[in-house]
Amino acid sequence: YPEGETLVGILEDQVDRTPERLALVSGRERLTYRELDRQSNRVAQRLARDGVGPGTLVGVCMARSPEMVAGILGVLKAGGAYVPLDPAYPRRRLELMLDDAGVSHVLTQERFAEMLSFGGAQLLRLDADSSAVSQESEARLGRRASPTDLAYVIYTSGSTGTPKGVAIEHRSGVALARWAREVFPAEDLAGVLASTSICFDLSVFELFVPLAWGGAVVLAQNVLELPTLPAADAVTLINTVPSAMAELLRLGDLPDGIRTVNLAGEPLATSLVREVFARGRVQRVFDLYGPSEDTTYSTCAERSPDGPSTIGRPIANKQAYILDARLEPVPVGVAGDLYVGGAGVARGYLNRPELTAERFLPDPFRTTPGARIYRTGDRARYASDGTILFLGRLDHQVKIRGYRIELEEIQAEIQRYPGVRAAVVLAREERGDKELVAYLTREGDLELSGTELRSFLNERLPEFMVPSAFVFLDAFPLTPNGKLDRRALPAPDRTRTGGAGGMLPRTSVERELAEIWKDILKVDRVGIEDNFFELGGHSLLATRLVSRIAESFSVRLPLRRIFEDPTLERLSLVIANALEEEGRPESLLEMLAEIRALSDDEARNRLDAETDPAAPPRIGG
Repeated sequence: YPEGETLVGILEDQVDRTPERLALVSGRERLTYRELDRQSNRVAQRLARDGVGPGTLVGVCMARSPEMVAGILGVLKAGGAYVPLDPAYPRRRLELMLDDAGVSHVLTQERFAEMLSFGGAQLLRLDADSSAVSQESEARLGRRASPTDLAYVIYTSGSTGTPKGVAIEHRSGVALARWAREVFPAEDLAGVLASTSICFDLSVFELFVPLAWGGAVVLAQNVLELPTLPAADAVTLINTVPSAMAELLRLGDLPDGIRTVNLAGEPLATSLVREVFARGRVQRVFDLYGPSEDTTYSTCAERSPDGPSTIGRPIANKQAYILDARLEPVPVGVAGDLYVGGAGVARGYLNRPELTAERFLPDPFRTTPGARIYRTGDRARYASDGTILFLGRLDHQVKIRGYRIELEEIQAEIQRYPGVRAAVVLAREERGDKELVAYLTREGDLELSGTELRSFLNERLPEFMVPSAFVFLDAFPLTPNGKLDRRALPAPDRTRTGGAGGMLPRTSVERELAEIWKDILKVDRVGIEDNFFELGGHSLLATRLVSRIAESFSVRLPLRRIFEDPTLERLSLVIANALEEEGRPESLLEMLAEIRALSDDEARNRLDAETDPAAPPRIGG
């Protein structure tokens, strides 16, 4: 492919070819290629006037919206590189990322400006400052970046206890887009669902690939919104993680317009492939593998309902090697360490020369000057047909719902909490799902609370990195040679989870909702003060909760209400309010009357009766 191209170049070339074609769909809003180009040009003009150019890192902290897409394109058109920032991240983590990257400018929206009011970065609010931005010229700035300039820096979990920024150049993004054009026909790219956070590198495919080749980006808050998305019928390709796809299938059939499903970020079971083909009119399912350090995807396999579980072969202009400890190729069928090389390899880790030198090595099999390979930390072997079989990790890095997590980073944060002597975090298969469990030992006789620890971590880590359970031990189990015996760490005791020390549900709405929580979260008791996420809930289970509420109460809540009102009591009031508005007999007034009629002593007596094995069962709820 032409090696002198940049992402900006191939995107603008497509605008010139199809200016009036649909480029972006967000709810009821639609933008053509010409309109999106003009909006992003205005942002670029403003950023360039403020000094943004090649080598400048610009933060993007915005809700998923057309403004976000125009902002990202504007950064690239100005010559800068964007640094994605999730508004849901704790303030402390955002501050750490911005400080590490040395970000000079941040594109944001008014509602996030206060949480970003630290450091010296200049904020440009694309909603509140829209009148000023609209005065900028719609003209293009020209090609300000070169193929070897940075396009973006995505932060991933770090084994040293702090996140690290993966620095990707334009030429690597172009290589990904050029490969995609050969694999996915125009019919596939006509409507690509963009549901992945821009902090996760699957979003690079979702945004840049369709816009480079005349397709439309269909924005969604997450993939599980697809069944109710206004533009669901326009979606032709889904690009997500297997756990999210499994939950999407649980919600119902896929829209008939979906032709292709890309699954990445986690091992892909053949049973899930089979189920995808059984729903809707899906024609192709791809298993895609690749670390952020190799620009989204390194290998690709088109999977069949009954075919082997393989991550396939390297994509165009990339290489994959399975090597032994001396960096020598292993024979077919023998397990080794997986390395990737070629056009997608990142520049390295931002401001981490030692770590970059450790993980990015000179390519011993190519004579191209500067060619490098990346040590993925994964184990693999060749099948007899030359495809690659994924075998797992060498270290303690895990994938939870597609998120790459270094367990050492969570352990380091836990050990900063006063009274914690040592901590170990594992990813366990609990309650039919993979989740994080933290094991801790205390300093002396100090009392530690899982609730307080969770609150502490919520201020420092993203939601997906906060353990769902905390297990306190007097000492860690050891192997005969004195090392930690991870296999001997006990499963969390779920019988003590939920409702302890608080009031049981008092009203018909609370009781019915509590039964739903018990089923989804696999806990024995739920109190009105219990928090859905503190009992092990996460975004996928929250979507299941929304679906169950719709089935039981005929009330459809937006997913965000689960995050805004996560306790049983508050969520029950939200449901009762909705019922009252519809004139249903289970009204808010009736619910409040039930609460008034039940004293605190009576509620606590219910708790005592439920926790006493000898107590007779309650009849009729």
